[in-house]
Amino acid sequence: MADFNQAIILGNVTRDPEVRYTPNGQAVASFSVATNRRWTDKAGEKQEATEFHNVVAWGKLAEIVGQIVYKGRKVLVVGRLQSRSWDGQDGVKRNTTEIVASELSALGQGKGGEGATTASAGGQDSAGEESQAQKSPTKKPAGKPADAPTEELNLDDIPF
Repeated sequence: MADFNQAIILGNVTRDPEVRYTPNGQAVASFSVATNRRWTDKAGEKQEATEFHNVVAWGKLAEIVGQIVYKGRKVLVVGRLQSRSWDGQDGVKRNTTEIVASELSALGQGKGGEGATTASAGGQDSAGEESQAQKSPTKKPAGKPADAPTEELNLDDIPF
């Protein structure tokens, strides 16, 4: 049987995405998503726990994330889990596990008035594999929150 690595989360963005570019011009966006779990314990008390997930998007998907994702927006993220480690500036070895997004749906009404938007892996992922970006048509153009710089997302620029 083949191995399988897929993560699917639905939650609220906890911080605005940070979009950066690698030295070779590849876009990478980082943000985090909070998911809540609610249950009733054996004593009948309602319980709640929150998990925070680091998410990374690459290529065209990263650029789209920078335009449609913002703190507080509900998103559905599909991707794979990836662990990595590095030496911090203080010399301590650090480890993290993150979701490398291959698909993202921004749900609900956006601050700019846009509706739900879906995008799939764009450009290259961290392994350098080519992929394509898709965006579902919406009646209103996608935009950023009112206080964010405006740059229209042109559906003709996204290869299908």
